[in-house]
Amino acid sequence: MKVIGPGGVSQTGGPSKAKGGGGGFRLPGVGQTEGPSQTSGVSATSSIMGVDALLALQDVGGPLERKRRAVSRAGRILDVLDEVKVALLDGALSGHQLDRLRRAVRDERALTDDPKLEAVLDEIEVRAAVEVAKLEQARPAA
Repeated sequence: MKVIGPGGVSQTGGPSKAKGGGGGFRLPGVGQTEGPSQTSGVSATSSIMGVDALLALQDVGGPLERKRRAVSRAGRILDVLDEVKVALLDGALSGHQLDRLRRAVRDERALTDDPKLEAVLDEIEVRAAVEVAKLEQARPAA
């Protein structure tokens, strides 16, 4: 088998046969003479590091991507707050809904470059945190 490039592997004939005197399992440094050793894993390590770098770049995103994520997160918080409001009006607030609200508030928010958007997102987070605190206070008393 021969590796041709980033995604290509080709067969170059059948399996290679070991030529006398050296196949099998060996412990490094046991029964070997001092001398330069071959390292064939260097290219594999560099390609893995390249993939990690690409994934990190994709995760960062640009300013528009950060705004989109922040607005999406705020929308999720508002949806959970609406569910909690309806459950309170019905008198059937479950622990699961309270946990969802806690998780929505704890999720990390991507910072944006828009101060007005940041102010709105801060208000949503504060409102959700206040609701969580009120519900936690009322929970043990009930």
